[in-house]
Amino acid sequence: MDELKRIDRKLVHKGRVIDFYQDTMLLPNGNTVEWDLIDHVGASCVVAVREDGKLLMVRQYRNPLERLTLEVPAGKLNSKDEDPAVCAERELAEETGFVCENIEYLTTIYTTVAFCNEKIGVYLARGLKDRHPQHLDEDEFVNVEAYELDELKKMIFEGKIQDSKTVVGILMYASKYHL
Repeated sequence: MDELKRIDRKLVHKGRVIDFYQDTMLLPNGNTVEWDLIDHVGASCVVAVREDGKLLMVRQYRNPLERLTLEVPAGKLNSKDEDPAVCAERELAEETGFVCENIEYLTTIYTTVAFCNEKIGVYLARGLKDRHPQHLDEDEFVNVEAYELDELKKMIFEGKIQDSKTVVGILMYASKYHL
């Protein structure tokens, strides 16, 4: 494939969570096109497993879907330079009130490669200790729930859990530790 080249990048909107750019691209055939780009600082999520084997999940309202979702704890990096493992531990503590003795890297995912560079580090947390209370952001309202792995896998395969980071995290944990 011949090389594509960016000719220009314009900031269309600077947001609190994302920035929206429009890139002018030179195509291999000589044509130019405008491509949208959502720039995201990055994030981490954490599959948190209690001593009894249950996984901690958070239920919260998601505006783009206009409904509550069940997800693994997650949040955005404070900067592009932040260690994603540090972010995962912070989000675990803030959203659930738990800290962990062990954090293990599972994988990294890109959520929507066609127009967004959001990258999420996926981690496994074990040796959980309840330090309560939650330390939520001003606009966060999160309920913490605990589920058996088989319950969560069933919800994934029934289409009840559709969040990509949650699906990947749970299935990575299941395939690595519960063959």
